[in-house]
Amino acid sequence: MTRDERPTADQAIVAVFDGLRPDMVTPDLTPNLLRLAARGTWFREARSVFPSVTRVATTSIATGAPPTVHGIVGNAFHHPAALPERVFDTGSGELIRRVDAHHDGRLVDVDTFGDRLARAGRRLAVVHTGSAGSSYFINPRARRNGHWTFSISGAESTQTPEAVAEVVQRLGPLPGRGLPRLDELRYAGRVMAEHVLPVLRPDVALVWFNEPDTTYHYKGLGSPEAKAGLREADAAFGAILDWVDAQPDAGRIAVIAASDHGQITTSAIHPLFEEARRVGFDIGLKDQLGDAAFVATGGRSGEIRGLRGDRAAIDRIAAWLMDQPTVGHVFSRGGNGIEGGIAGTLSLSLLGNGHDRQPELMFILRSDLSVDAYGLPGQGIMTPGDVPLGGGMHGGINRHELNTVLIVGSEAGEGGQSAAPAGIIDIAPTVLGLLGVDPAGTMQGRDLTRPAREAPRILRHEAGAGGFRQTVDVVEQDGRRFILGGE
Repeated sequence: MTRDERPTADQAIVAVFDGLRPDMVTPDLTPNLLRLAARGTWFREARSVFPSVTRVATTSIATGAPPTVHGIVGNAFHHPAALPERVFDTGSGELIRRVDAHHDGRLVDVDTFGDRLARAGRRLAVVHTGSAGSSYFINPRARRNGHWTFSISGAESTQTPEAVAEVVQRLGPLPGRGLPRLDELRYAGRVMAEHVLPVLRPDVALVWFNEPDTTYHYKGLGSPEAKAGLREADAAFGAILDWVDAQPDAGRIAVIAASDHGQITTSAIHPLFEEARRVGFDIGLKDQLGDAAFVATGGRSGEIRGLRGDRAAIDRIAAWLMDQPTVGHVFSRGGNGIEGGIAGTLSLSLLGNGHDRQPELMFILRSDLSVDAYGLPGQGIMTPGDVPLGGGMHGGINRHELNTVLIVGSEAGEGGQSAAPAGIIDIAPTVLGLLGVDPAGTMQGRDLTRPAREAPRILRHEAGAGGFRQTVDVVEQDGRRFILGGE
């Protein structure tokens, strides 16, 4: 975009519903999301990134780029230069401060939409109900940018603790925690509709709702509790839409609703790392690395890194992974951009995870499109954790983990639904484009209010060794690549 192009909005509002699947957007559960969809464009095939987990997706939303650009390669990953003794849990404010200090404040070492807004003299305000890590990654230089971030978790979970004090003075004490997070959702909606939008009046306001993700995890995707959480998040969003509709310049206020990833149901919990140890692989987890030969993270997907510089050992554990009936995909560094550097694997770069911080190996446990107890398609295996059997999980490339909600409502919108390639990396360039701010630089997404330059190309990539075969389907357009799914 050139600087002489006129902005199509004076203000942009972004609402993120953590973990929301598009097939859960229904008149009963989300009337206000459908209210926006009726006057905007709903990109039905929008996609998250790999791994499809919150802090990776948060950083991709902020930077308009996949992990290969921004370097946050997992919700938890080993970062030996900054945190050699343990796995870096990106949800921890304490660990983020330590690792960010190692990088002189540039843990995310590329521009975010917050950075570009600040350089253009524009203001970004964030209302966040997620972890301290998610609050950080949506605008990692909020303090330096002169921006405002409120965290429902309190002053210690934001770079701008004065935002919490300001809100508490105006609206009262922070709510208690419950499941579903009903009180937190109501409070966040009030912060937006009663303080951020009418009082602060930022150029961009972003609210992050922690539902339905939280209750999906612990009660199941179709549970009454998860539905209650989603209804409450939608009601909070409705209060924001009501505020917009009441403004005399409502036509100049763009509203974008999105989710960061989807979810599927946990059909089995498999002790992958215990089995690896039984056959002789010395694996360390979390903060118990010791003198282990490997460090691993788990969930629906995970990483494996060698700690002793032994390439032959990495080859052996990769071969072992590909021989496990519970493992669906194995990716490795190097190779030709399609196949990885280890025979039978696909390249991490193919999935947009080619940053220098990437591990030697990443894996995804098997999933399918079978229906769960609530009649919802998509079930898969995970390693042991705090999510129970039957709870929701994400991190892999099942289409229901990747397919996200993305609705763009603006004066420039065409209305209706679109099957065009789109994804969370398009949110930042779209926001900047609407305001007339140039999104050029490291952002790989595009402004979805403007036409694409190229026709999309759908490609299937395959690899395998012995009896192991894996495929990944992608769509490419305008220099972007989105993962459609994999088998």
